Amino acid sequence: MIRAEKIVKSFGKLKVLKGIDLEIKKGEIVSVVGASGAGKSTLLHIIGTLDKPDSGDILFDDKRVGAMNDNQLSAFRNKHIGFVFQFHHLLPEFTAIENVSMPAFIAGMSKNKALKRAEDLLAYLNLSERKEHKPAELSGGEQQRVAVARALINDPAVVLADEPSGNLDSASARELHELFFNLRKKINQTFVIVTHNDELADMADRKLVITDGVISSGITKK
Repeated sequence: MIRAEKIVKSFGKLKVLKGIDLEIKKGEIVSVVGASGAGKSTLLHIIGTLDKPDSGDILFDDKRVGAMNDNQLSAFRNKHIGFVFQFHHLLPEFTAIENVSMPAFIAGMSKNKALKRAEDLLAYLNLSERKEHKPAELSGGEQQRVAVARALINDPAVVLADEPSGNLDSASARELHELFFNLRKKINQTFVIVTHNDELADMADRKLVITDGVISSGITKK
C-alpha cells in the first residue's frame, strides 16, 4: 500500500537517510527503532508528507506524492494519513470532541456528520464522559486517546505514530499499545510506529531497525 523508494535526506552536511527502501502492507503494524538521531522521525515525516526527501519518492497505492503541489499534499495528508505524536498537540481552547472533529471540518465534512463520527470514536475509546472536557482537564492517557481519535476521524489509509507512548506512564502506555492492535483487529487499520518502547516494538508484525541512515535489519513476527 505504501512504498518508499531510495529516500535520501540531509540537514546541512549531515546525511540522515541514505537510501531507504520500504514497503508497508494494508493492515500491517510496523515498528521503527534505532538510536536517537538515526533518522526514524525524519523517515516518518517524509512518509507522512510533512517533509520532502532530497531524492527518492513515496508512493501510496502506486500514486507518487512527490508530484503533488503543496495544496494537493495538504488535502492528501488530511484525507489519507493520521498522525499521533509523543506530545498530543491538542488545541487547549477546544473540547475533546471539537479537537477530534477538526480534521473532518477541514476535509469539508458537515458539522453534524463530523461531530457524530467524533462521538462514535470517543465512545469506542471509552471517552464519552470526557467529550466536553478540554485537554487540561484530561489525564495524559486520555489526551493521547483523544489524539488517536483525531487521527482516525477521516478514515486514513495509515496512522503514523511518533513515540506515541513516550510521555505516558507504564499503565497508560500499555493501554495505548493494546488500543493500536484492537483498532487493527476491528477496522484493519495500518500503523507505522516510531518508538523506543521495546514492548511495543516487539508486538508489531515487523520491527525495522535504522542504523546510520539505512534499514539495517527487519524482524518479521512468525
